[in-house]
Amino acid sequence: MPAEAMRLVPEAVRLGCRAASKAEAIDQCGRLLLELGAVEPGYLPAMHERELSVPTYIGEGVAIPHGTDAARALVRRTALAVVQFPAGVDWDGSDVRVAIGIAATGSEHMEVLSGLATTLSIPERAERLRTAADVDTVIDLLQPDPAAQNQNDREKETR
Repeated sequence: MPAEAMRLVPEAVRLGCRAASKAEAIDQCGRLLLELGAVEPGYLPAMHERELSVPTYIGEGVAIPHGTDAARALVRRTALAVVQFPAGVDWDGSDVRVAIGIAATGSEHMEVLSGLATTLSIPERAERLRTAADVDTVIDLLQPDPAAQNQNDREKETR
Protein backbone atom coordinates (compact mmCIF):
# COMPACT_ATOMS: atom_id res chain seq x y z
CA MET A 1 0.00 0.00 0.00
CA PRO A 2 1.43 3.39 -0.87
CA ALA A 3 2.36 5.47 2.16
CA GLU A 4 0.02 8.22 0.94
CA ALA A 5 -2.96 5.92 1.45
CA MET A 6 -2.61 6.24 5.21
CA ARG A 7 -1.33 9.82 5.28
CA LEU A 8 -2.98 11.57 8.19
CA VAL A 9 -3.71 15.29 7.83
CA PRO A 10 -4.05 17.73 10.77
CA GLU A 11 -7.72 18.37 9.94
CA ALA A 12 -8.40 14.67 10.61
CA VAL A 13 -7.31 14.80 14.26
CA ARG A 14 -9.53 15.96 17.12
CA LEU A 15 -8.07 16.05 20.62
CA GLY A 16 -9.77 16.50 23.98
CA CYS A 17 -13.20 15.29 22.87
CA ARG A 18 -16.00 13.84 24.99
CA ALA A 19 -18.53 11.14 24.20
CA ALA A 20 -21.24 9.80 26.49
CA SER A 21 -21.35 6.44 24.71
CA LYS A 22 -19.70 4.21 22.15
CA ALA A 23 -22.40 5.18 19.64
CA GLU A 24 -21.63 8.87 20.15
CA ALA A 25 -17.89 8.22 19.69
CA ILE A 26 -18.58 6.33 16.45
CA ASP A 27 -20.79 9.23 15.29
CA GLN A 28 -17.93 11.67 15.93
CA CYS A 29 -15.53 9.56 13.85
CA GLY A 30 -18.07 9.18 11.06
CA ARG A 31 -18.91 12.88 10.98
CA LEU A 32 -15.21 13.73 10.79
CA LEU A 33 -14.76 11.34 7.83
CA LEU A 34 -17.76 13.05 6.22
CA GLU A 35 -16.30 16.53 6.88
CA LEU A 36 -13.04 15.39 5.29
CA GLY A 37 -14.95 14.43 2.15
CA ALA A 38 -13.83 10.82 2.46
CA VAL A 39 -17.28 9.21 2.64
CA GLU A 40 -20.91 9.61 1.59
CA PRO A 41 -23.46 10.20 4.40
CA GLY A 42 -24.67 6.57 4.24
CA TYR A 43 -21.28 5.41 5.55
CA LEU A 44 -22.10 6.54 9.10
CA PRO A 45 -24.95 4.04 9.70
CA ALA A 46 -22.71 1.34 8.21
CA MET A 47 -20.11 2.08 10.91
CA HIS A 48 -22.72 1.27 13.57
CA GLU A 49 -23.78 -1.83 11.64
CA ARG A 50 -20.16 -3.04 11.55
CA GLU A 51 -19.82 -2.48 15.29
CA LEU A 52 -22.86 -4.68 15.95
CA SER A 53 -21.44 -7.57 13.92
CA VAL A 54 -17.70 -7.21 14.61
CA PRO A 55 -16.59 -5.05 17.56
CA THR A 56 -13.75 -2.71 16.62
CA TYR A 57 -11.94 -2.40 19.96
CA ILE A 58 -8.35 -3.54 19.34
CA GLY A 59 -6.83 -3.05 22.79
CA GLU A 60 -4.56 -0.48 24.41
CA GLY A 61 -7.51 1.91 24.75
CA VAL A 62 -7.98 2.14 20.98
CA ALA A 63 -10.94 1.31 18.74
CA ILE A 64 -11.00 1.47 14.95
CA PRO A 65 -14.61 1.97 13.85
CA HIS A 66 -15.23 1.51 10.14
CA GLY A 67 -18.02 0.58 7.79
CA THR A 68 -19.23 -2.77 6.55
CA ASP A 69 -17.82 -4.40 3.43
CA ALA A 70 -20.90 -3.25 1.50
CA ALA A 71 -20.24 0.34 2.62
CA ARG A 72 -16.98 0.51 0.66
CA ALA A 73 -19.07 1.77 -2.24
CA LEU A 74 -19.74 4.88 -0.11
CA VAL A 75 -16.04 5.67 0.34
CA ARG A 76 -14.75 8.49 -1.88
CA ARG A 77 -11.13 8.13 -0.80
CA THR A 78 -9.04 6.41 1.84
CA ALA A 79 -8.82 8.45 5.02
CA LEU A 80 -8.32 8.19 8.76
CA ALA A 81 -10.15 10.26 11.38
CA VAL A 82 -8.60 10.28 14.86
CA VAL A 83 -10.72 11.32 17.82
CA GLN A 84 -9.18 11.36 21.29
CA PHE A 85 -11.33 10.97 24.41
CA PRO A 86 -9.15 11.78 27.48
CA ALA A 87 -11.95 10.88 29.91
CA GLY A 88 -12.55 7.59 28.11
CA VAL A 89 -15.59 5.98 26.53
CA ASP A 90 -17.13 2.70 27.67
CA TRP A 91 -16.70 0.42 24.65
CA ASP A 92 -18.55 -2.72 25.73
CA GLY A 93 -16.64 -2.81 29.00
CA SER A 94 -13.32 -1.56 27.62
CA ASP A 95 -12.02 1.96 28.22
CA VAL A 96 -11.41 3.62 24.85
CA ARG A 97 -9.34 6.81 24.80
CA VAL A 98 -8.78 7.01 21.03
CA ALA A 99 -11.10 6.05 18.20
CA ILE A 100 -9.64 5.96 14.71
CA GLY A 101 -12.34 6.03 12.07
CA ILE A 102 -11.33 4.37 8.83
CA ALA A 103 -12.61 4.81 5.30
CA ALA A 104 -10.95 2.63 2.68
CA THR A 105 -11.84 1.02 -0.62
CA GLY A 106 -11.04 -2.37 -2.08
CA SER A 107 -7.99 -4.16 -0.75
CA GLU A 108 -6.78 -0.97 0.98
CA HIS A 109 -9.29 -1.65 3.73
CA MET A 110 -7.52 -4.66 5.25
CA GLU A 111 -4.09 -3.12 4.71
CA VAL A 112 -5.11 0.03 6.56
CA LEU A 113 -6.52 -2.03 9.44
CA SER A 114 -3.44 -4.21 9.57
CA GLY A 115 -1.08 -1.23 9.53
CA LEU A 116 -2.94 0.48 12.36
CA ALA A 117 -3.02 -2.67 14.44
CA THR A 118 0.72 -3.13 13.98
CA THR A 119 1.47 0.48 14.92
CA LEU A 120 -0.73 0.32 18.00
CA SER A 121 0.62 -3.03 19.16
CA ILE A 122 3.56 -1.18 20.75
CA PRO A 123 2.24 -0.23 24.22
CA GLU A 124 4.45 2.85 24.55
CA ARG A 125 3.19 4.26 21.24
CA ALA A 126 -0.41 3.55 22.23
CA GLU A 127 0.13 5.34 25.56
CA ARG A 128 1.61 8.38 23.80
CA LEU A 129 -1.37 8.37 21.41
CA ARG A 130 -3.89 8.20 24.27
CA THR A 131 -2.24 11.13 26.04
CA ALA A 132 -1.09 13.26 23.09
CA ALA A 133 -1.47 16.98 23.74
CA ASP A 134 -0.93 18.13 20.16
CA VAL A 135 -1.92 17.09 16.65
CA ASP A 136 1.68 16.73 15.43
CA THR A 137 2.35 14.02 18.02
CA VAL A 138 -0.67 12.05 16.82
CA ILE A 139 0.39 12.38 13.19
CA ASP A 140 3.96 11.30 14.00
CA LEU A 141 2.73 8.25 15.94
CA LEU A 142 0.43 7.10 13.16
CA GLN A 143 2.78 7.67 10.22
CA PRO A 144 3.57 4.46 8.39
CA ASP A 145 7.07 3.20 9.18
CA PRO A 146 8.99 3.68 5.89
CA ALA A 147 11.34 0.78 6.64
CA ALA A 148 8.43 -1.57 7.30
CA GLN A 149 6.63 -0.26 4.22
CA ASN A 150 9.68 -0.89 2.02
CA GLN A 151 9.92 -4.44 3.42
CA ASN A 152 6.20 -5.02 2.72
CA ASP A 153 6.64 -3.71 -0.84
CA ARG A 154 9.62 -6.02 -1.42
CA GLU A 155 7.65 -9.02 -0.11
CA LYS A 156 4.75 -8.24 -2.46
CA GLU A 157 7.11 -8.04 -5.43
CA THR A 158 8.46 -11.53 -4.73
CA ARG A 159 4.99 -13.13 -4.59
